[in-house]
Amino acid sequence: MAIDNELLEILACPLCKQEVKLVPLSEAKRTAVRDKYRDKFRGEEPVVEQGLQCVKCHRVYPIVSDIPVMLVEEAFDEA
Repeated sequence: MAIDNELLEILACPLCKQEVKLVPLSEAKRTAVRDKYRDKFRGEEPVVEQGLQCVKCHRVYPIVSDIPVMLVEEAFDEA
């Protein structure tokens, strides 16, 4: 399941309030995010493939098992 287009239209970077776009994550980033969230998924492997990148500040917010993690402290600089 992918991020709904209507949801994507209303999501914005929590830091600079600009729009975000879907971007693929590198294998290294996917692994790092998956490892970080594994304990929170109680026996289920989190799915991490894409992120939402701010068009202004370029921070990337991970999407974990179809849930956008729109927290500044969870963002990273580039996909």
